[in-house]
Amino acid sequence: MAPSFIQSRMHPWRTAILLPGLLILLGACSIEKQYTMRQKHKVYSFEQVNFNDLLKAYLNQSVEEKAGFEGIYAVSMLTTRKGKGMLSSTEKEKVTNRKDNYRQVAIIKDVKNMHREYIELSIDQGLLPSYSIKGEFSQFTENSFAVYKQLDKRDNFTSYTFTFDKSYGILEGVRTENSGSYVYTHKLTYVKLFPKK
Repeated sequence: MAPSFIQSRMHPWRTAILLPGLLILLGACSIEKQYTMRQKHKVYSFEQVNFNDLLKAYLNQSVEEKAGFEGIYAVSMLTTRKGKGMLSSTEKEKVTNRKDNYRQVAIIKDVKNMHREYIELSIDQGLLPSYSIKGEFSQFTENSFAVYKQLDKRDNFTSYTFTFDKSYGILEGVRTENSGSYVYTHKLTYVKLFPKK
C-alpha cells in the first residue's frame, strides 16, 4: 500500500474535494470564537450594561428590602474522610478534596418561582445570554439556619444544612454521607464579596 501523500498524487481529485471541505470545517469551528471577540470590541451607539452590572445595582438597593445573605460570593469546598483503616484500630481523618475559591456565585431572591425563596446563579463563566440556576436556598431562620439544594441536573440535587454569620458575611454548609466504614464530610464555604457592609 502506498503512503497517503503518494495516493493523493495518484488521485488529484481527492485533494480538490478534501481541501475546501477541511477549510470550511476549520472556519466553522472558529466562528463562535470570532463572534465573542467581536462582541468584546464592538462599538455601540448607546452605553451598555451587562448582567453583572445589573446584579450589583440590584444588590446595592437598601438592605432592609433584601435578606442580609443576598450577594455575590466566592465558593470554596472541602471534603474529608474519617474512619478506621483496614488494619488500624485508630480513627483517622484525611482531606480527600479541596478547592479554594473555585467559583463565583450570586444569591438572589427568586421572584419567578413561588416554591423556592432564593436561587444561586453561577456568574464566573463570562457574559452569557442566560445563567443556570445551580442551587436553591430556603429562608434563613432566626437562628441563621437554612437548607440548600445543590442542583446536579434538573431533578437531581444534594442537600446541605447552612449557617450564616452576618458579622463576617460567611455562609457555611455541611453534608455527611456514609460509605462502608468511612464517613465523608462535605463542607461548602461562601465568602461574601459584594455588597460589603
